[in-house]
Amino acid sequence: MDDSFAELNKLSDEILLIIFKNLDNCHVLYSLLGVNQRLTKLVHDFSFTNHLTLFKQLSSDSISRLSDSMLDRFCSEILHKINDKINWLDIEISSAQRIFLVENYPNLIGLGLYNIETENDVQFL
Repeated sequence: MDDSFAELNKLSDEILLIIFKNLDNCHVLYSLLGVNQRLTKLVHDFSFTNHLTLFKQLSSDSISRLSDSMLDRFCSEILHKINDKINWLDIEISSAQRIFLVENYPNLIGLGLYNIETENDVQFL
Protein backbone atom coordinates (compact mmCIF):
# COMPACT_ATOMS: atom_id res chain seq x y z
CA MET A 1 0.00 0.00 0.00
CA ASP A 2 2.86 2.39 0.68
CA ASP A 3 4.05 1.82 -2.89
CA SER A 4 0.62 2.77 -4.26
CA PHE A 5 0.61 5.99 -2.26
CA ALA A 6 4.14 6.80 -3.39
CA GLU A 7 3.04 6.40 -7.01
CA LEU A 8 0.01 8.63 -6.40
CA ASN A 9 2.31 11.26 -4.92
CA LYS A 10 4.37 11.32 -8.12
CA LEU A 11 1.41 12.61 -10.14
CA SER A 12 1.11 16.35 -10.70
CA ASP A 13 -1.62 18.34 -8.95
CA GLU A 14 -3.32 18.90 -12.32
CA ILE A 15 -3.52 15.16 -13.04
CA LEU A 16 -4.78 14.42 -9.53
CA LEU A 17 -7.50 17.07 -9.88
CA ILE A 18 -8.62 15.55 -13.19
CA ILE A 19 -8.84 12.12 -11.56
CA PHE A 20 -10.61 13.41 -8.43
CA LYS A 21 -13.14 15.42 -10.45
CA ASN A 22 -14.28 12.18 -12.06
CA LEU A 23 -15.11 10.76 -8.65
CA ASP A 24 -17.94 11.55 -6.27
CA ASN A 25 -16.93 14.66 -4.29
CA CYS A 26 -18.35 13.26 -1.06
CA HIS A 27 -16.07 10.23 -1.29
CA VAL A 28 -13.09 12.33 -2.35
CA LEU A 29 -13.48 14.53 0.74
CA TYR A 30 -14.12 11.56 3.02
CA SER A 31 -11.17 9.57 1.71
CA LEU A 32 -8.53 12.24 1.18
CA LEU A 33 -9.13 15.14 3.58
CA GLY A 34 -6.44 14.94 6.24
CA VAL A 35 -4.32 12.27 4.54
CA ASN A 36 -1.47 14.69 4.00
CA GLN A 37 -1.03 18.42 3.46
CA ARG A 38 -0.94 18.19 -0.34
CA LEU A 39 -4.10 16.11 -0.74
CA THR A 40 -5.94 18.18 1.86
CA LYS A 41 -5.09 21.32 -0.10
CA LEU A 42 -6.26 19.73 -3.37
CA VAL A 43 -9.61 18.56 -1.99
CA HIS A 44 -10.30 22.03 -0.58
CA ASP A 45 -10.62 23.06 -4.23
CA PHE A 46 -13.92 24.79 -5.09
CA SER A 47 -14.99 21.91 -7.32
CA PHE A 48 -15.15 19.52 -4.35
CA THR A 49 -16.62 21.86 -1.76
CA ASN A 50 -19.11 24.18 -3.46
CA HIS A 51 -21.78 21.56 -4.31
CA LEU A 52 -21.83 18.70 -1.85
CA THR A 53 -24.05 15.64 -2.16
CA LEU A 54 -24.32 13.78 1.12
CA PHE A 55 -26.12 10.58 0.15
CA LYS A 56 -25.49 7.48 -1.96
CA GLN A 57 -27.08 7.16 -5.39
CA LEU A 58 -28.20 3.53 -5.62
CA SER A 59 -29.88 3.80 -9.02
CA SER A 60 -31.39 6.49 -11.21
CA ASP A 61 -34.46 6.66 -8.94
CA SER A 62 -33.17 5.41 -5.60
CA ILE A 63 -30.90 6.95 -3.00
CA SER A 64 -29.74 6.00 0.47
CA ARG A 65 -28.32 7.93 3.38
CA LEU A 66 -24.59 7.79 4.09
CA SER A 67 -23.35 5.09 6.43
CA ASP A 68 -23.27 6.09 10.09
CA SER A 69 -19.47 6.11 10.15
CA MET A 70 -19.28 8.31 7.06
CA LEU A 71 -21.92 10.71 8.36
CA ASP A 72 -20.15 10.78 11.76
CA ARG A 73 -16.90 11.90 10.13
CA PHE A 74 -18.62 14.53 8.00
CA CYS A 75 -20.44 15.94 11.04
CA SER A 76 -17.52 15.80 13.46
CA GLU A 77 -14.65 16.82 11.20
CA ILE A 78 -15.19 17.54 7.51
CA LEU A 79 -18.11 20.00 7.55
CA HIS A 80 -16.31 22.17 10.12
CA LYS A 81 -13.41 22.57 7.69
CA ILE A 82 -15.43 23.42 4.57
CA ASN A 83 -18.71 24.91 5.80
CA ASP A 84 -17.92 28.39 4.44
CA LYS A 85 -17.14 26.97 0.99
CA ILE A 86 -20.44 25.12 0.53
CA ASN A 87 -22.88 26.86 -1.82
CA TRP A 88 -25.24 23.95 -2.43
CA LEU A 89 -26.14 20.89 -0.38
CA ASP A 90 -28.01 17.83 -1.60
CA ILE A 91 -28.98 15.75 1.41
CA GLU A 92 -31.16 12.82 2.30
CA ILE A 93 -33.92 13.97 4.65
CA SER A 94 -33.12 11.59 7.52
CA SER A 95 -29.62 13.13 7.76
CA ALA A 96 -30.71 16.76 7.34
CA GLN A 97 -31.26 17.70 10.95
CA ARG A 98 -27.91 16.34 12.01
CA ILE A 99 -26.07 18.07 9.16
CA PHE A 100 -27.69 21.42 9.95
CA LEU A 101 -27.20 21.21 13.71
CA VAL A 102 -23.41 20.70 13.55
CA GLU A 103 -22.53 23.76 11.48
CA ASN A 104 -23.68 27.02 9.93
CA TYR A 105 -23.36 27.37 6.18
CA PRO A 106 -22.95 31.12 5.55
CA ASN A 107 -22.67 30.83 1.77
CA LEU A 108 -25.41 28.26 1.22
CA ILE A 109 -27.67 29.40 -1.61
CA GLY A 110 -29.27 26.10 -2.60
CA LEU A 111 -30.60 23.00 -0.92
CA GLY A 112 -31.83 19.73 -2.39
CA LEU A 113 -33.82 17.48 -0.04
CA TYR A 114 -34.34 13.86 -1.03
CA ASN A 115 -36.46 10.95 0.24
CA ILE A 116 -39.17 13.24 1.60
CA GLU A 117 -42.27 11.21 2.32
CA THR A 118 -44.43 13.44 4.53
CA GLU A 119 -44.72 17.06 5.64
CA ASN A 120 -43.34 15.97 9.02
CA ASP A 121 -40.05 15.11 7.31
CA VAL A 122 -39.30 18.79 6.73
CA GLN A 123 -40.97 20.21 9.83
CA PHE A 124 -37.68 21.21 11.49
CA LEU A 125 -36.64 23.40 8.52
